[in-house]
Amino acid sequence: MKRLSLERFMLRAWYERHGWLILLRPLSQLYQRVAMGRRQRYLDSPASRWQPPVPLIVVGNITLGGTGKTPMVLWLVEHLRSRGLRVGVISRGYGAKPPSWPWRIRPTEDGPEQVGDEPLLIASRCQVPVVIDPDRARAGRYLLEHAPVDVIVSDDGLQHYRMGRTLEVVMIDHARGLGNARCLPEGPLREPASRLASVDLQVRTGAAVDADGAFAMRLQATELVNLKTGERISPAQWKAPPRVQAVAGIGNPERFCKTLENHGFLPEIHAFADHAQYNADSFAEFDHGEPLIMTEKDAVKCAGFARDNWWYLSVDAQLSAAFITALHARLDRHLPSSRKTSP
Repeated sequence: MKRLSLERFMLRAWYERHGWLILLRPLSQLYQRVAMGRRQRYLDSPASRWQPPVPLIVVGNITLGGTGKTPMVLWLVEHLRSRGLRVGVISRGYGAKPPSWPWRIRPTEDGPEQVGDEPLLIASRCQVPVVIDPDRARAGRYLLEHAPVDVIVSDDGLQHYRMGRTLEVVMIDHARGLGNARCLPEGPLREPASRLASVDLQVRTGAAVDADGAFAMRLQATELVNLKTGERISPAQWKAPPRVQAVAGIGNPERFCKTLENHGFLPEIHAFADHAQYNADSFAEFDHGEPLIMTEKDAVKCAGFARDNWWYLSVDAQLSAAFITALHARLDRHLPSSRKTSP
């Protein structure tokens, strides 16, 4: 795997539990005290938080590194819409530079460098209103003022305590877990592991079955989409040789590599930083005629200069019936009778 940046180096150390990290423990203990104190201040002062008049579901994590937040957001939006609910999404818009804040994404007009890759992906695929703003409470107010919404889904924002929430869905990568279970910078935790006791739903991405109080989420590859032509085929319909170049600018590129391997591909994985920006020359080092497959998030940033043999792999989240029942039971408490999700 190439491009072992500082970010990738630290992720590997945390999740492989390298011994030298103990040198960072004093900083980790300080970070933990600050994080816990900050949360407690907002809990002690409800008036300092904005509580929306409709249910707000936060999809977040307590670890750094990819945990499957975006697939979960996409699943939630589509599932709730299938139940007749009008859904809107708010996001920080990491790396975005819109003309002003807050900003409602225009899928056919805005570019990823302007509004961020993940928010643009969500807006384009789901066709629901998506508002970005580092101040998520402000994003939520703007969304409610400009769109009819029954439920708000927040893409990340678990630690954004100025924003009130109805449900917290916390994502954990099943293979990685909590790493060494230490807070930053000694470990990958944004908050201490004890925070999990207060969330509504824990979801483990990549788990096969629900277990130990957490629900399993599997990522199912559905189709390969050609960036240039829009052609769509299932992985089983792939006719070219199985050896491919694979691009992953996500928090957990190993999962993407494993997914390709499970579908019979022989990928040479090229890991870029999460939210990396690309141009026509970004892949020149290894793009020498073999098919190139990337994640859908990367494809959002490459469509304008794609070549004929560039594809992205579309994946969908799959959740258990037990998760759906638990979600409905919690959400219905906060919906009017006419909007309840349960039969």
